[in-house]
Amino acid sequence: MYDFVAMAAWAEFAVRWLHVITAIAWIGSSFYFIALDLGLHRDRNLASGADGEEWQVHGGGFYHIQKYLVAPPGMPDGLIWHKWQSYWTWISGFVLLALVYYLGAEFYLVDANVMDLGTSQAIAISLASLAFGWVAYHTLCKVFVEADQTVLMVALFVLLVAMAWGYTQVFTGRAALLHLGAFTATIMSGNVFFVIIPNQKIVVADLQAGRTPDAIYGKIAKQRSTHNNYLTLPVIFLMLSNHYPLAFASEYNWIIASLVFLMGVTIRHFFNSMHARKGEPHWTWAVTAVLFLLIMWLSTAPLFRADTPETAQGSLTRFTEAEGYAEVHDIVLGRCSMCHAEEPVWDGLFWAPKGVMLDTEYEIARNAKAIYLQAGLSHAMPPANLSWMEEDERATIRAWFENAGG
Repeated sequence: MYDFVAMAAWAEFAVRWLHVITAIAWIGSSFYFIALDLGLHRDRNLASGADGEEWQVHGGGFYHIQKYLVAPPGMPDGLIWHKWQSYWTWISGFVLLALVYYLGAEFYLVDANVMDLGTSQAIAISLASLAFGWVAYHTLCKVFVEADQTVLMVALFVLLVAMAWGYTQVFTGRAALLHLGAFTATIMSGNVFFVIIPNQKIVVADLQAGRTPDAIYGKIAKQRSTHNNYLTLPVIFLMLSNHYPLAFASEYNWIIASLVFLMGVTIRHFFNSMHARKGEPHWTWAVTAVLFLLIMWLSTAPLFRADTPETAQGSLTRFTEAEGYAEVHDIVLGRCSMCHAEEPVWDGLFWAPKGVMLDTEYEIARNAKAIYLQAGLSHAMPPANLSWMEEDERATIRAWFENAGG
């Protein structure tokens, strides 16, 4: 059994590594081509008939790049398709979702205090929500096909806010933000798989048959690529959020997630404007900073004093001698140490999660700040509140940490 658990842990690590690698490749190529398209010089009468061109220098050489709209006169040899980065990012992400949240539903997906669901019910809701995301988004694109694209983006934002709130009413805070990221990533990969690549294949087929391709296919593909461009940064934030309890364990986590989408718009607007040679709207950074400060406030970050010393730099005895320690000691032993111990008694655990042990006076004092953050200020621990930590116990932890001058 121990070997199986170790192998499962390494399998998760391998899939996570693959997910990060393919995501880097996808995001890099996506950002590059958006910047390239925006920066093309379209005011030149090119002999090749191309729509625009740009010269770039990189890696010790010069590149002369031209873009044809809708297509070149004939089918070029050795055409490179940019699609597998997207496909494997989604596939590896879904496998990781299954390994961590489906197989570990008891810890990470289901919280009976939010909604009392069975594992199969929670997984079914998860899968259905991802499918719903693509259908809802694709429908919005069709409904607003003739409208101003700003109207479509506002409609998409309303959908994302609704899903952010909805996920927090069903899953744990950690799973809610992760699912919102998966929901958005599914839209992005769906754009590539169902729209962008099929449209490009139609254009290629027309070229091979000697027909003049319809410009509408390229226009639609570019629209979806632009949507992906604005959604990328929020997805990265949401995927990283599961490591930061102040983001996912706050009662305002769905508002935090909603504001992150706005930050994605402001940041990308700056770079897209710069690449298009339309100036550098620095006001976007001010707006982004305000949004981030609001997120920090919503996550209760202002509760920390600027001069708070790190736990490791102070004397651990101040935590064991502080008022309320005896009560906190009993709370931690009763609610946390079944997992966070040298020999965990929770079924399926062979070592303390992340090596954190809370079964001795020294360990509780050494991890005082983590206990305060994850069980006092937020509801990150216990995961899904499996040991039923009460609100008054969390208040006791907060009071103890503050009494110790933490």
